[in-house]
Amino acid sequence: MSEVIWKKHYIPIIGLAQVEYMLDKFLSKKALEDQIKEGYKYYFINFEGRKVGYVCIRKEDRALFLSKIYIYESYRGMKIGSSTLSFVYEQAKKLNCNIVYLTVNKNNSKSIAVYEKLGFKNVDSLVIDIGKGFVMDDYKMEKIL
Repeated sequence: MSEVIWKKHYIPIIGLAQVEYMLDKFLSKKALEDQIKEGYKYYFINFEGRKVGYVCIRKEDRALFLSKIYIYESYRGMKIGSSTLSFVYEQAKKLNCNIVYLTVNKNNSKSIAVYEKLGFKNVDSLVIDIGKGFVMDDYKMEKIL
């Protein structure tokens, strides 16, 4: 699932080499196992009986980090992302978090526009070295609940 979604969406933004590197570094079986041990929680997104994506969150003090939200392209624009974010907000409230934040690539204009429409604000600019000559060049966006 990750490979299909990532290659379709991110190759035009960051290129094939970085996509393949990031899939291995952040979404390999071992990486996922390590993330779960570190408190990340993964949930499949289901629509009409099909797994159409997934979301990953982690509590950090009074904030909930929305680490990943990925939906197959053919299911975008159907309010699935909005309903998934409602689930994320519910989880945040249950965990006594009053902020949900995420990071998004600065050139991912479609996703940035969606997050802004849903009430997220750009609060920081981040450049994170992830190794092998690659960086994550992101905005940090947050929504106060």
